[in-house]
Amino acid sequence: MTKPTPLSEFRFDPDAEDSYIDSAFVALEIVRLLREGDTDSVAEFLNAQELADVAAYLEEMEIEDALTAMRLLPLHEQAELIGYLRPSSQLVIATRMGRRELAKLMSAMSHDERADLYKQLDEDAQEALLPALSKAEREDLRRLAAYEEWTVGSVMTSDYATLKPGMTAAEALEALRAQALEAETVYTAYIVDDDRHLIGVLDLRDILIARSRQRIAEIMDTEPVFIRAEAEQEEAARMIARYDLIALPVLDREDKLVGIVTADDAMDVAADEVTEDFHKGSTVGPIETSVAEATIMVLYKARIYWLVLLVFGNIFSGAGIAYFEDTIAAHLSLLFFLPLLIASGGNAGTQSATLMVRALATDDVRPSDFGWLLMREALIALALGLTMAVAVAGIGVWRGGPEIAAVVATAMVLIVLFGALIGMSLPFIFARLGRDPAAASGPLVTSLADVLGVLMYFGIASALLDI
Repeated sequence: MTKPTPLSEFRFDPDAEDSYIDSAFVALEIVRLLREGDTDSVAEFLNAQELADVAAYLEEMEIEDALTAMRLLPLHEQAELIGYLRPSSQLVIATRMGRRELAKLMSAMSHDERADLYKQLDEDAQEALLPALSKAEREDLRRLAAYEEWTVGSVMTSDYATLKPGMTAAEALEALRAQALEAETVYTAYIVDDDRHLIGVLDLRDILIARSRQRIAEIMDTEPVFIRAEAEQEEAARMIARYDLIALPVLDREDKLVGIVTADDAMDVAADEVTEDFHKGSTVGPIETSVAEATIMVLYKARIYWLVLLVFGNIFSGAGIAYFEDTIAAHLSLLFFLPLLIASGGNAGTQSATLMVRALATDDVRPSDFGWLLMREALIALALGLTMAVAVAGIGVWRGGPEIAAVVATAMVLIVLFGALIGMSLPFIFARLGRDPAAASGPLVTSLADVLGVLMYFGIASALLDI
């Protein structure tokens, strides 16, 4: 029998195929040692791990065991660790803590993560927690928690480094050193006046290479890029990527600096946006939690609306087939090509929609580009349709003769052409109406292409076969 790997020798490998099994094994070993009273071994092991990996182990444990293991870490590491846990796990751990313990933990957390956890608590827990915090922490927490979920204010942090314009470079370095433990980043500092109006921004590199007596006002960037707290958080992510920023300053309506959005928070926002677009692209409604934690009812509600709507949309395809019953009865071989043609139109439309949705999301194209993009797409789709028509013409001759081949080839060209134009146009239409272009999803495009494809196919058949 193979002896299991001692806990002290284990190192988490996120790239391993069985990493989830390793996490479960380590969690079991931690729980066993905790229940045997060997907390020293567990503490030594946890302190040697990356906190992101420790979070993976805690997720595999019962909540009481996870809380016991977490308490073996220093407070500042607990505060960082909880940010790696799933929101549901954060909430359960928070509710199992006493008020004073939770207040100490939240005081040590970064301001933005503290606000996120606070917003998860129910009103009674929030009211019980606030008196245990300092006045400054209460005010900061209430201010950050007041912003709507979709705004920049909801993802910003108030942990940032500030300098005064009259400081020398040497004084600025001392000031940054004093703020380093509390600030989210000191690589970028923000120069503010006495009323906290943002008047400049400065990178640490510029301070280091400046003369020690040189004033900050002489070397700062006086036209910094910034964003409003009420703006959409996706815009902050786009600006950070566009201007290659470590952090983006956030101003209120009075032009006062109220926070920053860091690059790592922007990455989280971008990942959430991509996930949302993926869901919309499959006609799945918004899911506030993770798919793994979502209830059956949440997933049902997220999917049922569009499915029912598309069912009624596809009724028109059936009506089109019924309308051309005589044509179909006279040439049954037409049915052989129906799935092929309909799928081709839907596939071409989905390709076009996917390309345009992503291009609009990344500002690669703009709604004003619609005219020339439509012309270009028509030429591309025509070339694609002709190529596919040549590919199926031979099968048409084999299955039904030259006349059927002519019907299938003609229909293929037109169905692919119009399917692609529908797929390209819908994202622009949605954008023009102020809706998310991602709502112009594959299933929606496919359903429209199906209806149009049926009508065009049998309409062409009726005309060419003289029915």
